[in-house]
This record gives sequence, C-alpha cells and structure tokens, in this order.
Amino acid sequence: MDRRKLAIIIGSFCISPQMLAEPVLPTVTVEEDYLIDKHHSQLATDTKQVTAVDGGDFLRNVTGISGTRMGGHGIDPIIRGQNQTRLNILLDGAYVHGGCPNRMDPPTAYAPVETYDQVTVMRGLQSVMYGSGGSGGTVLFERRTAHFSLDKPLRAQAGFGYTGNAGRKESFADVAAGNEMGFIRGIASYMDADNYTDGQDREVRSAFNNKSGTLILGYTPSKNTRLELSYEANREDDVLFAGSGMDAPISDNDTFRVKFQQNHLKAEIYRSNVEHVMDNFSLRPLTSPMKMLTDTTSKTKGGRLSNDFVLDNKVLTVGVDYQKNTRHALRWAGKPNMPTPTSLQSIMWPDVELEQIGLFGEMFMPIGEMDVLKLGIRYDRVNSVANAANQTAMGGVAPNQLYQKYYGKKAEEQDENNIGGLIRYEHSLTNDSLVFATVSRSVRTADASERYLSGNHNMGKMRWVGNPDLAPEKHHQIELGHAWQGEAWQMTTTTFYNDVSDFILRDKARGQAGILQSDLATIYRNVDARLFGVEWEATLQWQQNWTSHLSLAYVHATNTTDNRPIAQTPPLEGLFNLEYHRDNWLVGSRLRFATQQNRIDISNNAGSGQDVQPTAGFGVLDLYANANVGKYTTVQLGLDNVFDKTYAYHVNRANADPFNPDPVLVNEMGRAAWLKVKVRY
Repeated sequence: MDRRKLAIIIGSFCISPQMLAEPVLPTVTVEEDYLIDKHHSQLATDTKQVTAVDGGDFLRNVTGISGTRMGGHGIDPIIRGQNQTRLNILLDGAYVHGGCPNRMDPPTAYAPVETYDQVTVMRGLQSVMYGSGGSGGTVLFERRTAHFSLDKPLRAQAGFGYTGNAGRKESFADVAAGNEMGFIRGIASYMDADNYTDGQDREVRSAFNNKSGTLILGYTPSKNTRLELSYEANREDDVLFAGSGMDAPISDNDTFRVKFQQNHLKAEIYRSNVEHVMDNFSLRPLTSPMKMLTDTTSKTKGGRLSNDFVLDNKVLTVGVDYQKNTRHALRWAGKPNMPTPTSLQSIMWPDVELEQIGLFGEMFMPIGEMDVLKLGIRYDRVNSVANAANQTAMGGVAPNQLYQKYYGKKAEEQDENNIGGLIRYEHSLTNDSLVFATVSRSVRTADASERYLSGNHNMGKMRWVGNPDLAPEKHHQIELGHAWQGEAWQMTTTTFYNDVSDFILRDKARGQAGILQSDLATIYRNVDARLFGVEWEATLQWQQNWTSHLSLAYVHATNTTDNRPIAQTPPLEGLFNLEYHRDNWLVGSRLRFATQQNRIDISNNAGSGQDVQPTAGFGVLDLYANANVGKYTTVQLGLDNVFDKTYAYHVNRANADPFNPDPVLVNEMGRAAWLKVKVRY
C-alpha cells in the first residue's frame, strides 16, 4: 500500500456537504495539485447522514468538535476545548465576524452547509497560512467550481427537506453554466423552523428564519488561470434563544470576494458587513423592568497574497495577509410603555478597530521515501483602538470610566508584535503505519469583547467590562500520534498537550491581582492554563456490505493560576456508526454519547460562574437511510433521538440579558423524523 494514502494527517480532514446524498464509505485521498491543496492529505467522507441548521451544527458531527447552543440557530463550535477566536473559521476565504457581543451569530451561523462544496477541519495548529492564532484549529468552508467544457455547459442540483420536530422546512438550489472561458454560478438556500420540543415534550425557544443567496462570476481562460468575483447575502430573521434573555429580530450579512489565481500565485480580497439587532420585547413577552435593545455593526475587510515555489519535491509558500475588523454596538433602554427604547444605556463596543498584518512562510518537504517534514513561521503586527471610549451613556458613564474602575487603565491605542510557527514530522514505520509529531507556538490577540466591552448597570454583578490591558495568549503545543491502515480497517490515535501563557479568562470581579473591584462583575484577566487530551478514530468494513465507525475525543482544561477547571470544557464525547450498504442504497444507525462532566467552574463567589451545573452523560440513537432513485435523484430519511431522550450538551453560553447574566443549559431536540430529496443534473 502506498504510504501517502495512509497520511490522513492526523488532525486534518475534509468533508463535503454535498456528499450527504452519496452512499459512500470513508476513503483516504491525497490531493496532488499544488494549486488546490499542497500541504496535507485529506480524509474525504460522507457526513453520516446528518441534518444541520448551520455550519456549527454540521461540525458537531466531526470527532473532537463540540458546540454551544443558545437556540435553534447559531451553534458555536469548540475544538479541543477551545472556541470563539481561538479558532480560525474562514467562509470561502473570508473572515466574517459576527455582530453579537454574546455570539448569537458566530461565523458558522452565516455558513449554510448546502451552499458549500467542501469543509476542511484542521484540529490544533496545522498551518500558519490561515491567519494568526488558530490554537484550537482551523475550519475552511470552501466553494470550488470546476472548469466547464463545451460538451457539458450546465450543472445543477436542488433539494428540499422537512424535519417533523420544529416543523423545519428547508430548500436549496445550485445552478452553474459556462464554457472553457468562464462561468456564472448562482446558489440559494432557505430554512424556516418553529420552536422544537425536547424529550419531555417541553417547548424550547428555537425558531428562526434563514435565507441566503450567492452569485459567482468566473473567468477561466486556462486551467492555470482563474478570476472570481462573488457576492453573498445572508438574512437571519426572528431568531429565538432559550439560552438568552434576548432574541435577534435581525442578523444580516453581506460578503464580497475577489479571487485570482495564476499558476502558483494566489490573491484574495474580501469585505464582510454584519448588522445585528437583539432585544427583549419584540419577539417575546417583556418580563424585565425595562425594554432593552442592542444594535450592532461588524465590518471586516482583508485579503491575502501568496506564492508557491516548487523546488524538486519541496514546496515553499510565502505570503502576506491583512485583516481589519471594526465593531460598534449601542444598548438602548426604555420604559415598558415605550414602543422603542430611546435612552443610550451602554456603549457595548465603542467603535473598536482591530487591525493586523501578517507575514508567513511554510515549507513542505518529503525526506526520502519514509519521512515528511513541514516547517512554518509567521509574524503578525496587531493594532487595536477604541475610538468612542470617551463617549458617555446613561448616567454620564463612558467606557473608559468602567475600564478605569475595574483595571485602573483607560483604553489606549496598542500595538503587538506576535511570532508563531510549527514543526511537523511524519515517519512511516511500514507501508501501513506511520507516526507523527507537531510542535507549535501560536499567539492570539484579545478580541473586541475581551478588550473593550463596556456593558454598564447600576448593580455591579450585572456589569460586563472588557480589559484594555490584556496580554495576548501564547499557546505552546505538542501533538503526537499513530495511524494504521489495513485492507478493511483504519485507525488513528492523536494526543495533544497545550501549555498556555496569558490565557484570557472570562471571570468574576473578586479583587484578584489586577482587578480593583469585588462586585462580581463579568471581567477578563490573564491566567496561565494547561490543556491536554486525546482523539481516537477507527473504521472497519465487515465483509462486503457492513461498515462501522467509532470515534472518541477527550480534553482536560485547567486554569493553573487559580488551580480550577476552565469552564465550558466538554467531557469525553463520541460517535458510533453501523451501516449496511448496497449499490444504490444504505441503512444505518448512529449512537451519539457523552460522559458526565464534573470538572466545572460554577461558583460566582470563587470562580467564573460560566458553567451551569455538573451534567449527566447521555446516549442518543439515530436511524437513517439513503437511496438513489434513478439516475438523478437521491432520497434520504431518518429518525433522530429514537427513544425521545431528554439531554443537553455540557457546554453552553452565559446569558446576554443584563438583568439575568447567569448561564443557561439548553436541551437538545427530542425525537425528530426527517426527509430530504435531492436532484442533480
């Protein structure tokens, strides 16, 4: 067996959302084309017949990825115990930073999976080419339009689906036409859902409406030259959240992209605009003493330029990337009898600008027949400023007064010079077995909320205040693993250890070092931390028609400064699939399970209070089937949570309601039958 077909890389694999309709077994492929993917082998597999409301929900079916739930939409992924800006998530090459300070709309909320051709997951730091940080991992949602020929000028696919619990209706269409010189491609999706019920038939606030449309124009004068212009619009309306005291009547995103590629030169430019509104009265009965409304904007522009230098069997990639994110958020308050709040209560994001420019280089270098070495290094220059830090809100309070009150420091323009890199080595023991190791350093700057958030309140424990004096996180990681592959089976084991200096911890103000108040306000501070864990996957083909797959993932996270667990760390989680497949159809079952989580940070008086409670383990059984009907049509159907179990993932997010900032654990959906039909031409 060719050893390169064994190189699963081990922390990196690729899933095609369009493979949902394909009854195929997991296969290992190696992409030889340097213009597409030069640095790592990829595991191309089906998605085990899942239904997903957005990109975050889709990712929860990948080993080592969990996700926090606040409602029916906006699942925020967690990889190796790390989330938010510890992950680099790119949507067809663009960074899309959401508009909600409490992440009702993480980047994956703007990623309807049916509109993408491929999703690549890199667990941990596997490359320096996709931005600074990325200590938890990198996720690439990609659209790849293949070249057209004169004899096949049209490609089209469309589908619709329905999920009984929540009455979720969904549809999509993807049509492209072209010739050897260029193409035009249009993609649209629609999803509408009511509130779902949990295993005890209790209604969970989770309704939403989502629409998206994408237009791509391509110029392809040769196979080595491509120019693409695209515009994408996402519209999320009336999104309800059981895990928050507010809902989101509006979350809109518009993204513009320009891509150019010629031989080994690649250039990309993008601009993303997000408008987000959340309130506590328009979509729910008012239960608070005041109406509250927060309107925000998040604008991101950036790009990257890189070139591959092919030297014999070596590939050196050098490049530069740029990103600037501007965020502004105002929270308004008003009496219950007012139609709309009109008093400026807090300047949540005071016109924050985070700008960074990075230089990177990465070398992929086979050594003989049995070894592969990859080296990477990057430098990032980061600038941050809060332009409206002196603007006053209710009571004459400005963000700078809050920063001064809790940290003794006002917001000033700051610069950082950050250096990261990696060394990765793979060695084949035999044609069927290899070992691998990665040593890396990554540096993550504080995001807009961690550094500049300024949510005020008369009561200290209801305040939420960023820290303008935060140092950037420094992650030093080592990853070790072993991969085997036989004629009918394959297995991969990966262990990792992450020592973090200046970990940015969301905490409660108790007069700790550097914190001037003891009023239990939500604050941020630097601590040291340690994370380690293991991921294990095995696939076995039984005889000719039976296949099983088992995966396990565990992470252990500790705040070593205070000697307590880090909140929002998932327990041991896993998936077990058993499938029977024939030429044109398959049937399968999936067991999703997690153990109990007792390593929690629950106390407001002695900890961060970001966990709700210890959580029990669970096991949930799903059934599914897939059949190709004729040449062009695929029908899928399934029954999720067969035994109507009441359960929730341990991870959750704290409430965005200033009158009730405690975290909420949101139950998952109860029994749900679903159907999907797809037609391709």
